[in-house]
This record gives sequence, C-alpha cells and structure tokens, in this order.
Amino acid sequence: MEYVFSDKVSGMKPSAIREIFKSLTDKSIISFAAGNPSPLSFPVEKMHAIANDIFANNAAFALQYGITEGYPRLREQVAERLRAKFNTGTADDETIITTGGQQGIDLTAKVLLNEGDTVICENPSFIGALNAFRSYNAHLVGVDLDRDGMNVEALESALKANPNTKLIYVIPTFQNPAGITTSLEKRRAILALAKKYGAVILEDNPYGELRFAGTDVPTIKSLDTDGRVVYCSSFSKILSAGMRVGFLCGPKELIQKVVVVKQVNDVHTNLFFQILASEFIERYRLDDHIRSIRALYRAKCELMLSELDGHIAGKAEFTRPEGGLFIWLTVKGGNGDEIAKRAIANKVAVVTGSSFNPVQGGFSDSVRLNYSTPSDEEIVEGVKRLAAVI
Repeated sequence: MEYVFSDKVSGMKPSAIREIFKSLTDKSIISFAAGNPSPLSFPVEKMHAIANDIFANNAAFALQYGITEGYPRLREQVAERLRAKFNTGTADDETIITTGGQQGIDLTAKVLLNEGDTVICENPSFIGALNAFRSYNAHLVGVDLDRDGMNVEALESALKANPNTKLIYVIPTFQNPAGITTSLEKRRAILALAKKYGAVILEDNPYGELRFAGTDVPTIKSLDTDGRVVYCSSFSKILSAGMRVGFLCGPKELIQKVVVVKQVNDVHTNLFFQILASEFIERYRLDDHIRSIRALYRAKCELMLSELDGHIAGKAEFTRPEGGLFIWLTVKGGNGDEIAKRAIANKVAVVTGSSFNPVQGGFSDSVRLNYSTPSDEEIVEGVKRLAAVI
C-alpha cells in the first residue's frame, strides 16, 4: 500500500544523531556523537534503594495512573528548587512535570503555534526542538551565534522581517550543539526584543546545573516580569536520561493549556520515576550529587580540549565550554558533512553541523563533539583519529 502522510510530517527527516547510533554497533568506532550523560553519573545504588522501598511500601500508588500535572510532591520540589537556586518562577507561574525536556518543548509549540507561524532560534540549534517546530509546520528562522550568544542585531532584523513571529527558542547556557553561554547583557536584550515585538521566549536549560568553570548567569526566566518566558528543563542530565522526567515552568494560563494537550498526548509522565526522583531529592543531597557530575565532566572536557590543542590547533577552531556536554569544532573552508563522513570511515563518530541548521539542507563547516560519554582512553584515541581526518 502507498501511504499519503500528513503535511505536518511529510517533510520531516529522522534525527541524524539517532541515525548515527545505528552505526555504533561496530565496537571499533569511538563515538563523540552522543548527547548522553556519562553512565558514571548515575547514582545507581541510591536509586536501587529507593526503587526497592517504592515496590515494598508504595507499589499500588506508584504503578497506578497519576494526575497530568505531575506527582504533587515533585512539582513542589521542582518549584522550590527553581526559586531557591535560580530565582526562577513567581506566584503567577505554575510547574508541570513532562516526559523529558523534549516533551516540554513539543507541548509548548503545540499550544502556541499555528501553521506558518515563525519560530526564531539560534543557528545552530537543538535538532529535537527544530523537528518539534517543523511538525507544526512552523517557519524556522535561524540567527547566528556569536561567542556570547545570539547576534542581537540579527535577531531584531529577523523579528522585523517576520512580524508573525510567535516564539523565540534559545538554549542560553552551555548551548547544544555549540557549548557556548549567552551573556547576561544579551539575555536582557533578547527579553527586551521579545517584549518589543510581542513574542514568547522558550528558554531550554537542560545543562544549566552542569557548570564546572566560570560564573553562573541568571536565567532569562528570572528576568521576566510580564509572563513572556516559558522555562524548560529536566532530570536527564543530573539523575538519569532514561527516566524521562522533565518539567516546564511558565505562566499559569499557558501551563493550564499545556495540561490539556498533555492529556491527549500521554495522560501523565511515568509516575514510578516521578516518585523516585522526588524521593532522591528528599533523602539525598542532590547538590552533592551534581557536584560529583561537574567534577567528572570538568576532567573529561579538559582532557578533550587538551588533546584538541595538541593535535588540531591551527587547523580548526573549537569552543571552550564552561559546562554542559559539547564542543563545537569548525574548519574554515571545510564541510561538516564531509568531515563526519570521513570520520566514521576512520572509526570515530561526530555529528555534522548541518544537522543543527534551522534550514534543512543548510550548509555547515562544523561538527559537534561530545565528551561526556567516551572514556578517557577513547577521548585520546578518538581525537587522534579525528585529527587525521581534518
């Protein structure tokens, strides 16, 4: 049978990152392509103890349906933590638990976007968000990144040229894929432009707690005084990616509409893992656990940068992140697609920069590298293989 797909999905392509995973069954390939947290960051023993306790004492509740907004105690803990740690969230905001940060992005797009509405995002940007926006037939406009975030002049030009802009999507802290952090000055400017042109900001911050150098920068949401920013994050990078527990914090009116669309999406997020996350926060010092992850990623990032300095300096440029999971490597006059193709032939996997281009099929002279997943030995050998390609 020949199927006729809906207009909303007919032009969508699979994530290049997920497709790369399929090639990694070859154990001789070293992967810098993942966006995964390190397995060494998982608090397995503590989670095992909590899981046993849930099954022994709370199984009837944990294995039942839950409410769409999320496990009440976890919602309280998330809201309390956002206020205390990030000065984020007000009396006019609500929090909803989502099935990972990806669902938070998708549900926000679903309640805000009509077909043809413009979404302005960073160039490059997170492929999962780009595909979510494409699924609603949004018009994507990319604004190039400087070393301290979105080019503000180009952002205003894009807003002027696209008066139907509904949403500005940004990953201001340890951006995926570029690894850079938007300065406080630019965060304020982005917020001011959103207000001037009547757009909503979706602030995606899954990596913000993974700072291992530099100084914290206030969230855009913490600067918001008129309910213009929706804040999205998750436990994927600080507890477990496979739990699929994320959250949105935003104006009550908007979050209440998100609740409705989530009900027709998955009813509610996995209740067992919501309880597990809540109990972890209750019993153990989450900040102590996060500090151990920061130390792990600091060492891995420093090792990869040292190897890049030794083997590729002068041949390519690369970002020096202060946190998160990624390094963005650029070969002036090069072709990211070709680098990724030759790299996999040389038994090292990277992600071509064109995968993160808001314009499908757009050109990139860059590739994304991940340092959280490979072992130290793999980082050393993998950079040597990549250097040979470059």
